[in-house]
Amino acid sequence: MAIHIEIIKLYPSCVNMCFRTSSNSNSDGDQGNACTTITIIPRDTWGARPARSSSVISVPVPNIYIHHTDGNQCTSSSACITRMTQIQNYHMDARGYDDIGYSFLIGEDGKIYEGRGWDRIGAHTKNYYYNSRGYGISFIGNFMFRAPNTAALNAAKSLIQCGIHNGKISGSYDLYGHRDIKSTLCPGDTLYNIIQSWPHFHGP
Repeated sequence: MAIHIEIIKLYPSCVNMCFRTSSNSNSDGDQGNACTTITIIPRDTWGARPARSSSVISVPVPNIYIHHTDGNQCTSSSACITRMTQIQNYHMDARGYDDIGYSFLIGEDGKIYEGRGWDRIGAHTKNYYYNSRGYGISFIGNFMFRAPNTAALNAAKSLIQCGIHNGKISGSYDLYGHRDIKSTLCPGDTLYNIIQSWPHFHGP
C-alpha cells in the first residue's frame, strides 16, 4: 500500500508530532504510531494572538476533557483557521481569558489546531483545579444532533495516544465530557454518546 506523508512546519512543542500518513491508528497499544498519523497546526500558522499570560501544566496529566465549541463547523483549513481566530477573539475579548481556552481544537478537515498546547494550563472546564489536571480537547462545531466526521474523531483519539507516547498524558488517564464536570450541554448529546465508548471514559 502506498503511504502518503505530509510534512508541515515544525515548532518546538510539535517535534515528532507533526507528520501525517494515510494510515490511521488509535489503539491504546500503538501510541508511537499515533504520533505519525496526526497533523497539528501550530499557533503561528493559524495566526494566534499572543497570550496575555500562561502557567505551566504538570505532566503527565491524569484527565482529558472533551468539548465542542458550539457555533459553525469547519471542513477546510481556511474555514478552520477563521473559526480559530473567532474563538480566540471571543475568549479573550468577551470572556476575559488570557488566551484561547482550549488546549487543542479538532476540525472536520481532520487537523488538530494548537490552542494553549501541551505545556500550558487551559481555561476550558470548571475551574483551576480541573484545568490544571487535564487538557481540554474541543471539536469545532455543534454536536448536539450530529456526530463529528470520522477524520475528526480519529484525530482526537490519535492525539490522546500521541500525548501518552510523549509523556504529556498519563497512560491511566480518565476521559470526561465537559458535562460530567459542569452543568452544561457540552460536548453535545451526539458527541457525548460517542465518547462513552472510548477507552478510559470515566463519566460523572
